[in-house]
Amino acid sequence: MMKNYSVRTDLALEEKERFASDNVEVQGVVLEEEYDEENEIRLTRVVIETENGAKIMGKPTGIYLTLESPDLALEVEENSRVLQERICDCIRELIFHKISCEDGKELKILFVGLGNRAVTPDALGPYVADHLEVNRHIVKEYGKYAMRTEQLIVLSAIVPGVMGQTGMETAEIVRGIVRETKPDLILAVDALAARNSRRLNRTIQIADTGIHPGSGVGNYRNAMTEESLGVPVIGIGVPTVVDAATIVNDTMENFITALEQSQALRSTGEILRSYSAAEKYEFVKELISPHLNGMFVTPKDVDEMVHQISHTIAASLNLLFSDINAGESE
Repeated sequence: MMKNYSVRTDLALEEKERFASDNVEVQGVVLEEEYDEENEIRLTRVVIETENGAKIMGKPTGIYLTLESPDLALEVEENSRVLQERICDCIRELIFHKISCEDGKELKILFVGLGNRAVTPDALGPYVADHLEVNRHIVKEYGKYAMRTEQLIVLSAIVPGVMGQTGMETAEIVRGIVRETKPDLILAVDALAARNSRRLNRTIQIADTGIHPGSGVGNYRNAMTEESLGVPVIGIGVPTVVDAATIVNDTMENFITALEQSQALRSTGEILRSYSAAEKYEFVKELISPHLNGMFVTPKDVDEMVHQISHTIAASLNLLFSDINAGESE
């Protein structure tokens, strides 16, 4: 049963937690965690250093930064400026980990808003693109000195839609744009799937390994990576859905806890508790198959949450670009 076990999650943090819960140490994978108690912001850094670690984790080698905060889905005016700055710092770290920025050199960045605007839990990427302060057209028309800075982020953005709308792989569209505009870096934002429902709409993962559109719901499309596109790709994602098996599995955990607290049924609870997390999850998937096995669940107020999160991410990106320009021009 273990060999068939597969947690539906896009978060490297949750993959690492799965092995930790089974007391399995994954060689070649480093986890570091820090918590800002005052602002309720938890930052977890998962670094997959070796190919063996990548194979076990099911994710490419690289750096995965995960920020968790209850303020992520609040209005920009209400949520913490500190949160925006932390998101900004994480993205900046990975950008300059992948490329060097020389004084006076234009840094051309292509933003790709992945997802389907017509499906709210999948509309995060397009919504973020709506709020970005793009400037490539101004620079091309008037030159970089029109922006009153020596160092300049030249930002362009594209919302390529999904394969069902365009008949083309997203990676094919982006590859053509890369060939024409020659960016130094791609920033891609997409909605993700989580294993733990408490992480929905309050977690953001930033990775330097690129992104796989549609992977969270099992629609595996061509990957957007440095290998496939020819330029570094920073993937930014927020989990907006969990699969039905996760909800039932979490309910089963609560049920087992209730059994253990009953004098008459304690032995039954102890037997179920002896199953590993993998065995319980696989058992749940078999029970709900086939009618609920492909179902994904999202909060009822996801429309408002996605809108607010898109504002927060866009505000963080706009802050990052303005800081880089201001810092380099001083």
